[in-house]
Amino acid sequence: MDSLAPLPVAVTKEVADARAAGRGVVALESTIVAHGLPHPINLEVAAACEAAVRAAGAVPATIAVRDGVVRVGLGAEELATLADPARGVAKLSARDVGVCVARGGDGATTVAGTIAVAAALGIAVMATGGLGGVHRGARETYDESADLVALSRYPVCVVASGVKSILDVGATLERLDTLGVPVVGFRTERFPGFYRRDSGFALEWSLGDAAEVARAFGAHRVVSPTGLLLAHPIAEADELDDDLHRAGLAAAEAAVAREATTGKAVTPVMLAAFAAATGGASVAANRALVVANALLAGEVARAVAESR
Repeated sequence: MDSLAPLPVAVTKEVADARAAGRGVVALESTIVAHGLPHPINLEVAAACEAAVRAAGAVPATIAVRDGVVRVGLGAEELATLADPARGVAKLSARDVGVCVARGGDGATTVAGTIAVAAALGIAVMATGGLGGVHRGARETYDESADLVALSRYPVCVVASGVKSILDVGATLERLDTLGVPVVGFRTERFPGFYRRDSGFALEWSLGDAAEVARAFGAHRVVSPTGLLLAHPIAEADELDDDLHRAGLAAAEAAVAREATTGKAVTPVMLAAFAAATGGASVAANRALVVANALLAGEVARAVAESR
């Protein structure tokens, strides 16, 4: 699919020109701006991610819904609006985008929402911090992020530092396997653990550079309709100390249990509790990893474009 017709869509000139010229474009989620990081760090990180994509030779396309219009590429004023916690914009998974558009609302897209829009417009690469996944206790709650199903439906390469720390990593990897989504390490044979480089799980595949990723993704798209998860670990200098990570994880689990949080509300509660328990160290780690992922995604998007 190469359009979102008949939905109202506004694509910035920079993104439109890049697509017309066959240049690499990277889709960026907007929930990290609206719900993932505290203000004003959220706005700073959004700008840093866009700058990282450009530094890699690609064009950033941050995706959101504003006044009922799907925006592909955001200006400074639109980013500032999303970053303002007083606005309380909706959190949009793939299932929510159409309803938000129909109501003329504002919303920030999750990984699932972002790749749904990206795939419709022919954008092949996306960057995020950590993927959603299977929540602990899902045997009873059936609480599983729509990110996983979206990856099985849309042919987008998602660059992420594993999955959020509070999730059931083993169950998430099993679900991705069942859904036919390849999980490939970037210069690692260990599945990253978001704030930590190693979640404790091994990977079957590892690739060494952006050109190799582009070739693998291109070959994958020939034989499968699913996306691909490129697991990019946080830099060693930026990862949380193991003891601090354990303390943050315990605080996050306690906060989620105390507030009986489920679904889309889990991530903001978890990140806030992590930040409080780690004295802000988790926020610094989150910032570092998501900007690094944006840079790598830009390199991959450029390589994908060159391979065509």
